[in-house]
Amino acid sequence: IGTSWLMGVQLWLFLWAPLHGRSLEVSMGYFLLPLAMVLTGRLVYSERLSRLQKVAVGCAALGVGHELYQHGSFAWETLVVMIGYPIYFVLRRRCRTDHLGGLWCDMGLLLPWALYFVIQGPLSAADLIAHPGLYGLIPLLGAFSASALIAYVLASRMLPFSLFGLLSYVEPVLLVGVALLLGETIGPDQWLTYLPIWAAVLVLVLEGFKHLLRQRRRSV
Repeated sequence: IGTSWLMGVQLWLFLWAPLHGRSLEVSMGYFLLPLAMVLTGRLVYSERLSRLQKVAVGCAALGVGHELYQHGSFAWETLVVMIGYPIYFVLRRRCRTDHLGGLWCDMGLLLPWALYFVIQGPLSAADLIAHPGLYGLIPLLGAFSASALIAYVLASRMLPFSLFGLLSYVEPVLLVGVALLLGETIGPDQWLTYLPIWAAVLVLVLEGFKHLLRQRRRSV
């Protein structure tokens, strides 16, 4: 029940923030989340970082530090994301529910709340009649979301906690790329945030290639 509640809070916050002008605070939480995951892996699981992972952490910390300097403080939304997710994944491992069955159980417990938000939401039957394409689009979006969530949970089980946390930077980097394709621009004061984080992702990609090369050499 605890893990289900934690996941529900995160999903609710992710949907609530854009509708109430709090996206920036939530995005700051996602920028800080990988560093919080690395710290959790070190303190809870005594994981050690490789040299390249330490470089990636340093780059990411530089970008996040600049972003924090720009905004000055942590909002409650930022803290919920930054602290909530590590607690969620640690609890799943401790309870041995870090598998698809545990995820389905969490989602099943959230179903009544999901139905409540659907009923209370702005989308009505008249909207569906006026836009019949929504009948196919909504289930498709749900399938995409479920697939991404399943992959995320499986990765949390298969990867070391620290590496899993660092790889969380891939998502905001991709989102920035999509935003640029849609016509948005990066302001002059934002480059010191994004460039170090992009560098951290590139360092992790480099380490991944090195790991694959070592595996191939061992198998030969």
